[in-house]
Amino acid sequence: RDYIIAAVADAPDASAAANRLMKNQDDIGGAIAKFYGASAGQQLTTLLKAHISTAVDVIKAAKANDQAALTAANKKWEDNAVQIADFLAKANPNWPRATLVDMMKTHLSTTTNEVIARLHKDWEGDAKAFDAVYDHILKMADALTDGIVKQFPDKVK
Repeated sequence: RDYIIAAVADAPDASAAANRLMKNQDDIGGAIAKFYGASAGQQLTTLLKAHISTAVDVIKAAKANDQAALTAANKKWEDNAVQIADFLAKANPNWPRATLVDMMKTHLSTTTNEVIARLHKDWEGDAKAFDAVYDHILKMADALTDGIVKQFPDKVK
């Protein structure tokens, strides 16, 4: 959210917010590594960093109203979302691929709705869109946590 707000406003903290987002990806990869190993953690981190850098491209293209660049960035973002879903589905049998693809695509659409509302200065829509992003990401986190607990009951206390 911080990055979206800063990037759309061309605020000086956009770079710092983007850097913080990248650190989040390291943290997620580190958490996964505790269950699936360092290599898997690094693979996920790489996929997630591509997710964030592509989201940056989506926002830039949307701000510039460059439809060709936006189409290309969205395609790359969707492909990356499927790659993340595929990686996770292979790691844990409790994470069905179709469910993960759906969750990732919903994540993209809710985030896109937030960006669009902010770009159009639809502040009420922006707040509602953020609520949708937040609610969905919590559901994703719960689903991923539930899968880890089922797969590694002895490692989760």
